[in-house]
Amino acid sequence: MGGPNLEIFKFGLYIMFPIGFMYYFGTNLDRRFSVPDFWPSPNQSHKIPFERDEIEAELLRLQKQRLDRRARRLEQEAKAKKDVVQD
Repeated sequence: MGGPNLEIFKFGLYIMFPIGFMYYFGTNLDRRFSVPDFWPSPNQSHKIPFERDEIEAELLRLQKQRLDRRARRLEQEAKAKKDVVQD
């Protein structure tokens, strides 16, 4: 077989490979693995309403949005049912 020098080389490789791997992937993480504009800016994110009138306005907006989606869904279902009856 190899001898003591080969065993020392293999031992060094077994020790240095994980250390080198961790050093390579552990340094400069912000620059190396960052995706530009991944997180939304404060202007793009939701603003939580804290005042009573803001909360009521938000609830009205959500209710209107829900009712619009419901009306659109019922319209599509009625159209689909009408198409099935005509066929």
